[in-house]
Formats: sequence, structure tokens, C-alpha cells
Amino acid sequence: METAREVLTALARRYAFGDLEALMGQGTLAADGSTAPVAALCAFGQRVLDLDAEDFGMPEEAGEVPRDLLDRARASRMPQAPREHPRGALASLRPAYSLLLEVIAIRWHRRDMAALVAAVHIAGEYLPLLAWEPVLGHAGDPALIGAAVRGEGSRFGVPVEPGSARVCDHTRPERSACERTLRVAKEPPSGWRAYLDRQHSQVAAALGDCAARCRTPCTVMTRLDGLVRADLGDRCRLAADFADGALVKLRHAAPVGHGFGVPSPEEVQAAWARARRSLARHPLGKSVADDDSYPLPGLPALFSAVAAAELRPDTLLHDVTERITSTLA
Repeated sequence: METAREVLTALARRYAFGDLEALMGQGTLAADGSTAPVAALCAFGQRVLDLDAEDFGMPEEAGEVPRDLLDRARASRMPQAPREHPRGALASLRPAYSLLLEVIAIRWHRRDMAALVAAVHIAGEYLPLLAWEPVLGHAGDPALIGAAVRGEGSRFGVPVEPGSARVCDHTRPERSACERTLRVAKEPPSGWRAYLDRQHSQVAAALGDCAARCRTPCTVMTRLDGLVRADLGDRCRLAADFADGALVKLRHAAPVGHGFGVPSPEEVQAAWARARRSLARHPLGKSVADDDSYPLPGLPALFSAVAAAELRPDTLLHDVTERITSTLA
């Protein structure tokens, strides 16, 4: 017969942090204080697994989390005030995409397909900013982006005059988001958070369109060196095709989208196989077709190609599990 500690250890190795914390709260182990660190680690692990990025690296009510784990999570945190430091995912999205790769793999092994599709959708939304990061020197930080998109000849965030010809391909919501990103760093924290919740992903889409799809480029693009511009365009087109591909479109058949179905693992595999074939036609997407040990083969190669840097799955949640199991032992 399995002991209580063996059951809890098995839950930890399945990344079932919420279930583990609930069982411990019901007194599954003796309440001698020795399990308090486990409760804090469970709360932290569940927050990271849920991609609750606005609260990454914050203290947990359940107890104290080791500082090294908190610092690693903060690298993927979205700052909740205009002047908050460090800048986390606004400084670089590379740690966040490494974490996304770990979370997607865990969701696959747990057969949590709805959560997997939600994570893939998040990855698709912000992928253009990952592509722009080497050019901007940051990941679309509203406090810094003005230097790269303002100036004579730029149409970034500029309202369209009534009756004038439309020469910018941005949609009205994208233009509104672009205009807001140029001033939101001077707003109070409540306005800053509202922007991040509703408009930051639209700025990502707008910048992706600037590089990949614009028919009449303005100085946002023409100010760039020719080779830089060509490389950025290739990477943004790869990002756009991923976001428009079969895997991301599964979101619309899941509870996180507009329907009530949840895709099966077989449907996820089939959708990714279709997306891979399409992405492999890109000059930068050939590595996506290479098989690897990742549950969705080629996805780390795709993110790496878009980022122009090698990205591998993080081990943050694995390390949380190791801390829990060593404490339980």
C-alpha cells in the first residue's frame, strides 16, 4: 500500500501542485511545521504553471519561496507599474518563451489539451515582439519604444484624418493600441495594467504587420539597415504564419475560445503536423521540420528562429518539483 508521502511525491512529479497543496492542507501529513515549505512551493509552482505572469516572483501567502526560484520567475514577469524594475518580460521575452516551452511540454504529458492550446495561443500573440527584440534592444517596452517608431515619416499610432486615403495597413484597434503605447508609461499603474491586459498584444500584432505585411512602409521600417530589415521581415513572416496556423486555430474549438470542445492529443498532433509542413517552406523555418525529443517536435526550433537566438525549454517547474520531493523525503 502506498504511503501518504509516496502519493504526494507522485503528485509532485505530475506537476499537480494544486492537488498536492490541497491534500496537505487537509492534514495528509502531520502538521509539525515541516511541510510549510512544500505548501509555498506548491502555490508558487501552480502560479507559474498557470502562466499568471503579472504575479510571477511575488511572495506567496502559503509561505516563503526560495529567492533563486522567485528571481527566475521574475524574468518572465509583466511589470505592473510603469516604472517598476526589473522590467522582466518587457526587457526580454526569451525567458518567457523558454518557460512557455516547459509549460507546453508539461501540459502535453498531463494531457491538459485546453491549457496547452491556451499556452500556444499566448505564444502566437507575442511572437512578433520576440522577433523585434534584437532590433529594438528590448521586448516592446512602452517606456522605450518611442525612439524606434516616432519621427518624421512615421505612421505608427498616428490617427487617420477623416476623408484621407488610408496608407497604413494597421486596423483601427491596432492604431489605437500603438498610440496608447507611446504615452502609457506616463499613466498611473491602473492605466498601465489596463493597457497590458487589452492592448499590448495588439501592439505586437501591429509591429509584426509593419515588418511582414505592410504594402507602404513608413520610417518605422525604412530607417532600418537593409539587411536588418530583410531579416526582421523573414522572422515576422514566420511568426505570422505560426499564429495563423492550424495549431493556434485549435483555440477556437476549446473552452478558452468560442466553442465548448477540447481537442484530443491526436488532434493537437495532427494540427501541429499541418502547421510544420507549412512553416518548413520558409527559409528560416526549415529546422521546424527536424525531429527532436520535444512533445511538439520543432516548436523550440521555431521560437529560436523567430528570436534569432537558441531557446530551450526552461527547467523552473522541474526544479520546483525537485525541491518538493526532496523536502517530502
